[in-house]
Amino acid sequence: MIKIAWDQSFKKIYRKKIKNDAGLKKRFWGAMGLFSKNPFNYHLRTHKLTGKLEGLWAFSVAYDCRIIFKFIGKDEVLLIDIGGHNEVY
Repeated sequence: MIKIAWDQSFKKIYRKKIKNDAGLKKRFWGAMGLFSKNPFNYHLRTHKLTGKLEGLWAFSVAYDCRIIFKFIGKDEVLLIDIGGHNEVY
């Protein structure tokens, strides 16, 4: 099981974008459940980022909702950003 930490900016973005959208909130928590069990679950489409985001990873919550994160330990990640493709990349 992966330990998941949220930084302050991620919490702020979550409250702004996800908290009040019931459908997206349900998808978010479903994806987080899969992610905590296996960050490389096929359904999440987890991938390594390149360019200015090198060293970070991303996975999909919905068609146009991605979460950017980084590994901060063997079994621990830090969630950094959430949003549409053009917002986070």
